[in-house]
Amino acid sequence: MQVTEISAEGLKREYRISVPAADIEGKLVARLNEVGQEVRVPGFRAGKVPLAVLRTRFGDAVRGEVLQSTIEDATSSAIEDEGVRPAMQPEIGDLKFEDGEDLEYTLNLELMPEIEPVDFAALELERMVVRAEDEKVEEAVGRLAEQHRHFSPAEEGAEAKDGDEVAIDFVGSIDGEPFEGGAAEDFVLRLGSGQFVPGFEEQLLGVKSGDEKTVEIDFPEDYPNDELKGRTASFAVTVKELRSPDETLVDDDLAKHVGFDDLDSLKATIRGEIEGQYERIARDRLKRSLLDRLAESHGFELPPGMVEREFETIWSQIEEAREKDDLDDEDKALSDDDLRGRYRGIAERRVRLALLLSEVGRANNIRVTEDEMTRAMAEQARMFQGREAEIYEFYRNNPEAMQSLQAPIFEDKVVDFIVEMAQVTDRTVGIDELAAEPEDGADAAE
Repeated sequence: MQVTEISAEGLKREYRISVPAADIEGKLVARLNEVGQEVRVPGFRAGKVPLAVLRTRFGDAVRGEVLQSTIEDATSSAIEDEGVRPAMQPEIGDLKFEDGEDLEYTLNLELMPEIEPVDFAALELERMVVRAEDEKVEEAVGRLAEQHRHFSPAEEGAEAKDGDEVAIDFVGSIDGEPFEGGAAEDFVLRLGSGQFVPGFEEQLLGVKSGDEKTVEIDFPEDYPNDELKGRTASFAVTVKELRSPDETLVDDDLAKHVGFDDLDSLKATIRGEIEGQYERIARDRLKRSLLDRLAESHGFELPPGMVEREFETIWSQIEEAREKDDLDDEDKALSDDDLRGRYRGIAERRVRLALLLSEVGRANNIRVTEDEMTRAMAEQARMFQGREAEIYEFYRNNPEAMQSLQAPIFEDKVVDFIVEMAQVTDRTVGIDELAAEPEDGADAAE
């Protein structure tokens, strides 16, 4: 095999690859002989089919297979011999081959740039720390108590009000005809919960136990059931029981009811959950700040094809948003050229960070483990109860889907690796500052 460099411009390389006809003929004969052991040809014993007959009957199919494998092998060898690292899938072009002649084609590559990461130990970062306020903990405990509130039968003659529960039977109909899913018996509905279509619960205010009432509602235009959206329905409702809420008590009994030893341990757990939520937000802010620093401090050349592919992905989303009149006001104010310039810059940033994080991970042997991938698939499967096996099968048989799970895990592991080496200073702030958007999008991870 002969490899000749045709051009070298920036990160682009073009080679002319030539594979001797004798090499291809040798592979072709070897593959035809393999086929001869596997097929049955009338008039010949198994494994005794002459090569000329095999070539006549199977030559075209085998030749295509041999050419494909030859190109793959020659390309891999050329890349290894030239000592280059492709950034993208190589492009094959100008393919020339005739029986008895050498195979020739061009190989176009975009190479990985030379990346020299900055000294991560010199990076100075700030991590926001927020403590859960007592008021927030008390509010959360109060909501929990409300969720576990007990109800008792209302006094005779009492009228239903917001917060009460009604046990009802109902039958819904449209134009006098019952519709599927529009009936239930002994259904317990808390008034004011917003559980039913708007207008239903409001019309039950003031009813008494034993009342029968007709409730009429208009299903919204965006109702998920196409057969019901925008239509008027009538519900025949029978109020079987009215229940009023008991006094809400926040005490040790509540804590024990939800699985804790006492109220203090319940509050401590809730405080930890709130602060855990704050920590996740703070981590995202720290990550965005780190990515900004990394993008600003690395100016290596980018493979143009990778940038173009990323830009095209972003631009298709922009065009879709524009068709739906869903662009941000800031984007709407820009000319098409300015808008393209802005999002090309974002594409370049994304490619730069992706290459940098990939290189840091490669150089430091950071990998996503099988256990981590299994946990990620399990998290996805939990979102589709009853279809867990189907979800697992989908990811196992779909490399792109697996990559979509792996990429964020890998990125977070590399970010954690860098943060571990950086100089990180904790600063206690309030939740409002933590939740506020960074000024001017300074550390937005576009």
